[in-house]
Amino acid sequence: MNNSPSSPIGIFDSGTGGLTVAHAIKRLLPHEHMVYFGDTAHFPYGDKSEAAIQAYSVKIADVLLKKGCKVIVIACNSASSAAYELLKEYVRKEAHIINVIDPMVKLITQNFEGKRVGLIGTKRTVQSGIYARKIADAKKNITLSSLATPLLTPMIEEGFFNNQISHEIISQYLKEETLQNIDALILACTHYPLIRKEINHFYNNSIPVIDSAEEVALALKEHLQKYSLFNDERGPVQRTFYVSDYTEAFEASTRLFFQEKVLLEKHSLWN
Repeated sequence: MNNSPSSPIGIFDSGTGGLTVAHAIKRLLPHEHMVYFGDTAHFPYGDKSEAAIQAYSVKIADVLLKKGCKVIVIACNSASSAAYELLKEYVRKEAHIINVIDPMVKLITQNFEGKRVGLIGTKRTVQSGIYARKIADAKKNITLSSLATPLLTPMIEEGFFNNQISHEIISQYLKEETLQNIDALILACTHYPLIRKEINHFYNNSIPVIDSAEEVALALKEHLQKYSLFNDERGPVQRTFYVSDYTEAFEASTRLFFQEKVLLEKHSLWN
């Protein structure tokens, strides 16, 4: 197990969505080094098989372990649902691991007892039923209504948000009968915080719209505290970003999120 506090946090996602988590971690834990891997060659994960996502996730974990990461954050709901248990066992002797689903389930079950909660996510996340199972296990009489919204992630990756196209697509999904009369909405994809303002506008800010970025950052902070893994060094912080296939959109999104010059490197999973 890599228990050096100065070692980096590893974060991975199928594309730019995990940058919402990475940015939240940067704000909450500014002294932590970071290695981010965007699997742009296999984006999106939401329509991939469980076996494929597991294979990609193991390859990415190998990359992050070679970089000496002390914790690996699965910043993707599809990968968290398909590969978390496998990765937890795979990396258990070398690194800690955190997924994006458990912190969200904890938040929902603590705050929405007896309520009707909506959820939007990829086909993979919704079809896995993982949120429904975990929320039901808490026995808080929460009704979960889930809707797969497969157009949203590629729309966001292509930069279509805060415009007429995104307004129309978002509106069509949120008008679905499945999501009527809900008391809160879970954004079960780390891309979706980028359209949170539009979703809030649809609901006229009348219900909580909950994304995982802040919750995962808080869960990571608690984990580092529990295992005495905080980086106490106060020198320059290194943040490195890898992609399995270079895209200009990813580089632009990364610079937009972090407001600084970004070192972006291509790293094939099949070297």
